[in-house]
Amino acid sequence: MNLSSQDEAVELTSELIRIDTTNTGEAATTVGERAAAEYVLGKLEEVGYETTYVESGAPGRGNVFARLPGADPGRGALLVHGHLDVVPADPTEWSVHPFSGAVQDGYIWGRGAVDMKDMVGMTLATARRFKRDGVVPPRDLVFAFLADEEAGGAFGSQWLVENRPDLFDGVTEAVGEVGGFSVTLGEDLRAYTIEIAEKGIAWMRLRVRGRAGHGSMLHDDNAVTKLAAAVARLGEHEFPIVLTDSVRAFLSSVTSITGMEFDEDDLPGAVAKLGPFSRVVGATLRDTANPTMLSAGYKANVIPSVAEAVVDCRVLPGRQEAFERELDEILGPDVEREWVTHLPAVETTFDGDLVDAMTAAVQAEDPGARTIPYVLSGGTDAKAIHSLGIRCFGFAPLRLPPDLDFTALFHGVDERVPVDAVRFGTRVLDRFLRTC
Repeated sequence: MNLSSQDEAVELTSELIRIDTTNTGEAATTVGERAAAEYVLGKLEEVGYETTYVESGAPGRGNVFARLPGADPGRGALLVHGHLDVVPADPTEWSVHPFSGAVQDGYIWGRGAVDMKDMVGMTLATARRFKRDGVVPPRDLVFAFLADEEAGGAFGSQWLVENRPDLFDGVTEAVGEVGGFSVTLGEDLRAYTIEIAEKGIAWMRLRVRGRAGHGSMLHDDNAVTKLAAAVARLGEHEFPIVLTDSVRAFLSSVTSITGMEFDEDDLPGAVAKLGPFSRVVGATLRDTANPTMLSAGYKANVIPSVAEAVVDCRVLPGRQEAFERELDEILGPDVEREWVTHLPAVETTFDGDLVDAMTAAVQAEDPGARTIPYVLSGGTDAKAIHSLGIRCFGFAPLRLPPDLDFTALFHGVDERVPVDAVRFGTRVLDRFLRTC
């Protein structure tokens, strides 16, 4: 059967979802990355690519690289990267099984459908078409399919950058996830987001020590009580609004397209006019510190000597020192803190030939559409790749229905991506990589 690359992208996305690549953050319970990497490797070698398979730092943490030579070997290569792992999913909460890869009701369903096996499927389908058809892109293309992004990349991009930088030889620019999707800003007015920056990731462990004792007695040095109070203070704290250059560029672009004004006296209120997308934009106006885990004690009648918490901190570019000073003021002297994962913010500018090529590819498939820069509140493998001096963008193109709350699907229940969006994205990616 000779599938078009659009049809093949849908099929590949579905098949990739069926490979359970759940990353729990713990080596003993993380599964499937080797199987997914071997699947990708097989699809690439089937059409004639020479591939490199690397297990990064631990058995089973598979990564795959392939290079397609371009017309001008003197130009810097373009890296197209995606990750193969996904966050956990509880089947009892879903309408369909999260690893079914079901294609129904106009959607591809399952964990990873938007984060980010859709982009992996589109990339793989496009890479296969180029090889089958003998397409010579204007510059070398390096395709990378990576492990462990959902736990910070210690066994994926971070390890590869530190131990196998040769795999990125000649690469000057990169495109990856969480950009390129459409946001409807008015009647039949779509803007396609290109990620030019992302907040830093700083997962922090808090620890409080106290006097152990019997639960029936009076205690004025209870570690659980002191930790709970500190976590509550932090969780309720609102960090100051800081307008970075990238956020200003986003707001300016939206204003130029729609005429919508963003009053700095009430910026959160103004951003709320963007609808569901304001969930992402609002989180890029300030640093955040969200408590996510608590751990203390081992018996109901024992006051423990230690209590711990984990906090997910996301820090704007240029704010790390000020953020840490504010943390110390909130937490107080009794709370020890340490970084579990500490990855810096990434930021570039919305200009250059690559941005022009993205815009042209989108507009060829959606005339009248606009591209706009934006800042990602989360993080991607760009954090590691950026450290090699590579300019990073988020561009996984999807034309989305105006009523789909797309950002809620990332790590959400009933994660799904429209079939038509994957087909659209494959066409755009094909055009983009022929002209990049």
